[in-house]
Amino acid sequence: MAENISTVAKKVKALANPLRDEGIGSGAYLEQITYLLFLKMCDEYSKPPYNREMNIPSDCTWEVLKNLSGDPLDDKYKYILKTLGEKDGLLKQIYADADNKIKKPALLKRVITMIDSENWVSMASDVKGAIYEELLKEYAEDTKSGAGQYFTPRALINVMVKCLRPLPNKTICDPACGTGGFLLSAYEFLSNPDNFQLTRDEKHFLKTKTFFGVELVQETYRLCLMNLFLHGIGDLNSNDLAVDRRDSLLTKPNDLYDYVLANPPFGRKSSLTFTNEEGEEESEDLVYNRSDFWTTTSNKQLNFIQHIYSILKTSGRAAVVVPDNVLFEDGAGDTVRRNLLEKTNLHTILRLPTGIFYKPGVKANVIFFDNKLPSDKWETKEVWVYDFRTNVHFTLKQNPMTEGSLADFVKCYNAENINERKETFNEETCPDGRWRKYTIKDIKEKYNCKLDLKWLEEDDGSEDLSLNELFNRIKEKSQNISDAVLELEKLIGKVDD
Repeated sequence: MAENISTVAKKVKALANPLRDEGIGSGAYLEQITYLLFLKMCDEYSKPPYNREMNIPSDCTWEVLKNLSGDPLDDKYKYILKTLGEKDGLLKQIYADADNKIKKPALLKRVITMIDSENWVSMASDVKGAIYEELLKEYAEDTKSGAGQYFTPRALINVMVKCLRPLPNKTICDPACGTGGFLLSAYEFLSNPDNFQLTRDEKHFLKTKTFFGVELVQETYRLCLMNLFLHGIGDLNSNDLAVDRRDSLLTKPNDLYDYVLANPPFGRKSSLTFTNEEGEEESEDLVYNRSDFWTTTSNKQLNFIQHIYSILKTSGRAAVVVPDNVLFEDGAGDTVRRNLLEKTNLHTILRLPTGIFYKPGVKANVIFFDNKLPSDKWETKEVWVYDFRTNVHFTLKQNPMTEGSLADFVKCYNAENINERKETFNEETCPDGRWRKYTIKDIKEKYNCKLDLKWLEEDDGSEDLSLNELFNRIKEKSQNISDAVLELEKLIGKVDD
């Protein structure tokens, strides 16, 4: 399979350079690949042995497009994008507001010829899905596009899924799903025969009823739909899609889910930009007034945590990436933490190292919590913390984090029975142990319900770092300083006002 992925992926990516020379970035190229690849697969599905009704007008088919060249090709492609964007179901969502970014018909013809040379439907879902994810990864690595904000390291995603251990015939939601990484990792876990031997009904449930996501950004939403479609998730002609395009936080949910996996967007504030009476652009903090929230705040992460709690079944479980401020912030942050500790079993925190996200210097954690039935007692009895940050250093290119990097955490987490865990930390015999337990009594009395729990000492170790690692350290510190200055400017601005 790897060889097949490599061969086809090389063909797909080979066209990136000439397109880049024409000023077409990785994001625009990925969009055009999405439009054309989807149309090609619709053509394949419409023929034997599938003979499916694909709802593609006769003047918008792949056969019509691939036989054209020059200006007629350019005109027809624009017409197809516009026409399909006016259809219903998945077609409308894939092609909504689509336009042709490949201005030279000769380059467009080369992309079409490349896609036409493969039979995509007969290609295994994991193969074509892997090819598309390779393109998504390149898109994320394109720092100019800013796309990296939508991507969570795949190694981390897989480990979060492995720890949560979703079961068949259960529902899984990501309320900030980006390009669908969490949903696809959960799909791979559930469909892996080493984990489960699914019945026919369970396989049908997996593909049609298990997954639900929400994404706000149009371009990312489109890529997510295509990513899921290539992996065989969802129904082409159904209006009941696996992903909605909207703001998750706006309304109280109607549906509840068994599992939530998410990395909500980073950034301390939600804001709304508008034009004032003088015609100048202004922004104001966006506050979500939801009766089911514990507190009102403009902090995006705190709102997402409240929302995730609100969409969990009483037996539901969640794994969520959160920035450091969520663990120690006062005010609304304190209210959210206390409610989580009281109403759920917030049993695990994984402190993540810097250097694993596309934005330098990001300090984040994964919190794992299980929902519980209402009670007059605090549901969290102890919080286990794995410090994977102190004296741990990764870079995206030279020294990337892998699933193997997190193997010790997975072992300590003990997903098979989290009630039988053993600390590796001991104040006398193993003060450098990374796995430590805190009782809820200590968290309340000693730490005032703050969860930025740390005990290891940072060893600068600069003399052991390579030049590249030193440069990355400098970048991270510079980014942290820049972020702090921006926050200070906002505060000063408010005071001046």
